[in-house]
Amino acid sequence: MTDSPVLELRDVQKSFGSVVALRSGTISVDGGSIHALVGENGAGKSTLVKIVAGLYQRDAGVFRLRGEAVDFSSTAQSKAAGVAVIYQEPTLFPDLSVTENIFMGRQPTSRFGRIDRKAMRHEVERLFTRLGVLIDPDRPAEGLSIADQQVIEIAKAVSLDASLLIMDEPTAALSGIEVERLFTIARSLRDEGRALIFISHRFDEVFALCDTVTVMRDGAYIATSAIADTTVDAIVRQMVGREITELFPKQPAEIGEPLLEVEHLTSPGVFQDISFTVRAGEIVGLAGLVGAGRSEVARAVFGVDPYSAGTVKLKGRIVPSGRPTAAMRAGLALVPEDRRKQGLVVESGVGQNITLAIRRRLTKFGLLTQRAENRAAREWASRLEVKTHALDTVAATLSGGNQQKVVLAKWLATEPTVLIIDEPTRGIDVGTKSEVHRLLSELAGRGMGILMISSELPEVLGMADRVLVMREGRLTADIARAEATSENVMHAATHAPEHAR
Repeated sequence: MTDSPVLELRDVQKSFGSVVALRSGTISVDGGSIHALVGENGAGKSTLVKIVAGLYQRDAGVFRLRGEAVDFSSTAQSKAAGVAVIYQEPTLFPDLSVTENIFMGRQPTSRFGRIDRKAMRHEVERLFTRLGVLIDPDRPAEGLSIADQQVIEIAKAVSLDASLLIMDEPTAALSGIEVERLFTIARSLRDEGRALIFISHRFDEVFALCDTVTVMRDGAYIATSAIADTTVDAIVRQMVGREITELFPKQPAEIGEPLLEVEHLTSPGVFQDISFTVRAGEIVGLAGLVGAGRSEVARAVFGVDPYSAGTVKLKGRIVPSGRPTAAMRAGLALVPEDRRKQGLVVESGVGQNITLAIRRRLTKFGLLTQRAENRAAREWASRLEVKTHALDTVAATLSGGNQQKVVLAKWLATEPTVLIIDEPTRGIDVGTKSEVHRLLSELAGRGMGILMISSELPEVLGMADRVLVMREGRLTADIARAEATSENVMHAATHAPEHAR
């Protein structure tokens, strides 16, 4: 490590009108180290990062980069100073090649003033070799995996000789192999002397990758510790200001009659011969590796995607294929994996989002009053403890955990018989995870059937009464709660059943 920090923020403040987003942002990041930044949603992590990235300007406090006081007024200034931010979902130009994306806005030219494509390609090949990745420099960015898009953003940062790289929830949508590749790259950048900030809600990754961890809570700095000198329990206590007594507060519920019956559902090339039942009071976990077809089955059951064979029944009645409105009327609800793109109208207010699926029910004589909409929205926002200053707060400005609560509120307001929830706690903090788990347990206790899709094995084992496992578009196991273990679930997710071999 170097003697002076690459980045130093001390008591940085930022407010938006009367809303204080950052009360005391403090972090010091050395070169040659990977520094974790953790905290609940709404703790101020994103605001701090946006100040460093030049999207926001601080109101007060100290901001130094490589020992010099700075105050960026644009992202261009931040990048020019050697700061690169790698987001969870990179924004590349899809129609341009990998090489063109890396050199966008700074293409080298030949002595005749033309873009030197040969030099660009050679430099990209050198970058990828240095990072240890195999990506075709000439292929268009469209269709690349999130993991490969992130590698391209990292290559761009390295080509700009960035001294500080900030990775904001980079692993949320990656498979295990992709995560390990990203970690290998991060460690190599650290070994070159660069400073890295790693933001994540996954403590196993924080402890596997990082050297130091800084904890934030309610817009303020709480503590910094060497990873070797702290524990998950200690970090959680600092994050939430209280003990999380039970991350998976699963309450026993009486399992009743079959509610959702899926029989021989098939979509060629996507999933094959899927049959399962969800009963009243039951939480059924749907596990499997990324790409196994779990989300596709959920979308087909709800009518978003068509299927070629099979039936879906709710309380004994067939739910028509390809008709989400019919599924809603029948009593199905789907909380999608991508809450921002598929679950929210991000530019609309919290109240409008919550009442989106029940507006017809709220109308009188064909008219929807603001009073009726606010009454319904306020009830559900209160029940799910959505942290917002007003119902007209734009959904895009909420933390990830509160966005998830708004999507949940929207669908629970329909009073469904069966709730399908895809990745219920992806990208949200440990405190909110516990709240979501408690809510799911309460809903099951009231007789609702729940189909929960999750890539987090502890969540599946902690919350499900039964675990269904998918592999390559097929169901490979149906395991009772008492018999479900990490080993037999992963075995079913990675091995074809005996009769299929």
